[in-house]
Amino acid sequence: MSFKQFNLHTQIEAGIQALGYTAPTPIQLQSMPAILQGKDVMGLAQTGTGKTAAFALPILQRLMSGPRKNVRALIVAPTRELAEQIHEAIGGLGRATKLKSVTIYGGVNKNAQIRTLGQGVEIAVACPGRLLDLADQGEIDLSHVEVLVLDEADRMFDMGFLPDIRKIVKRLPVKRQTLLFSATMPEDIRKLAREVLNDPLTIRVGAGVPVSTVSHALYPVEPHLKTALLMKLIERTDTESVLVFARTKHRTTRVADQMKRAGFPVASLQGNLSQNRRHDALSGFREGKYQILVATDIAARGIDVSGISHVINYDMPDTVDAYTHRIGRTGRAAKTGDAFTFVTPQDRAFVVDIEHVLGEKIERRTLTDFDYGVPAPAGSGDADRPRHSVGQRRPARVSGYAPVKKRGDSVHGAPRPSGRRSGTRSLEGFSAFRSSSKTR
Repeated sequence: MSFKQFNLHTQIEAGIQALGYTAPTPIQLQSMPAILQGKDVMGLAQTGTGKTAAFALPILQRLMSGPRKNVRALIVAPTRELAEQIHEAIGGLGRATKLKSVTIYGGVNKNAQIRTLGQGVEIAVACPGRLLDLADQGEIDLSHVEVLVLDEADRMFDMGFLPDIRKIVKRLPVKRQTLLFSATMPEDIRKLAREVLNDPLTIRVGAGVPVSTVSHALYPVEPHLKTALLMKLIERTDTESVLVFARTKHRTTRVADQMKRAGFPVASLQGNLSQNRRHDALSGFREGKYQILVATDIAARGIDVSGISHVINYDMPDTVDAYTHRIGRTGRAAKTGDAFTFVTPQDRAFVVDIEHVLGEKIERRTLTDFDYGVPAPAGSGDADRPRHSVGQRRPARVSGYAPVKKRGDSVHGAPRPSGRRSGTRSLEGFSAFRSSSKTR
């Protein structure tokens, strides 16, 4: 199968070839014919499956005919990083078409965005807040929009953007094509889909399961030893670019600073940084200036760097969905990747939920030359206690045996731990958990 089957304009085919795309991904194969026909589509697919091109290519094809210098396609994204990623993808795929796009988001001076809009663009890639701001000021005309794309809709729900999305939709022509893409489909997103989509084609690709090109491993460790283990693990592992996820802005900065002092080429990415510093960190990571990027979940859906060989969860994520989105940063475009997760005594129960979604037992590992017996500093407290919320979009527990696949030393039909989900586990139990790990 090739992109030739879609009969795209020769100038668009030139962009596809320039980017080295060869064969369409499943989400592209299943969604593009319907999108090219002008149908509404609801796509349920994980990150790293190629859904940006799945909607960008048909949009470019549509805009090749008709008037220029009017905003005819509006793509709404939850974060600045994702908006820039989509904008760059459109620029690459449409480099020969002379179609123009603009990114619209807060945190930067709006005058440059207004000037670009004034020069005439066909595609706007926007975050909800700044888009409404410019619309209220009359700086962007949405009356010519023919295609609306809501990308990462579940993330927009998580960030409280659904009221803004409804305000945006009310400003658009009723007669339009609407595309909604989401990695998960909670009831609020289903309700939104019923409101904004017209007889949509629903496409599911690997729904709810991380991409199959990623291998998973757990590293049991006490909270106060995480940073030391992180540095030792990176030293011992053959890596390309490494993306490290920490829970808080403060911890992200602290871990990056400690690694920098130890000589690692590292940058940090978190919400308190200015847009310029966020851009410098992300572009430096993408271009190889920084081998390691330590980030909060702001980066879980906004980074598309093909060379990320490893994702390391310094802190366990809050939900299984968040785990899926984090590790979706590696193993992209059919490449392989590794996801390492540090597990403290308080995290063990949550591991069961992740294994349930993966359908397999995750290999436990330890490093042979790492001292796990170093005591915690006095007064270190419980700063690394996870914040998993009961019922926060987590799958139901399954008692008894669960089907698992063999990987490493995993055992088929491994029994799940019994008993109630608890926020803590005894250190004795944790020692047993770690003692079953595979040493490296």
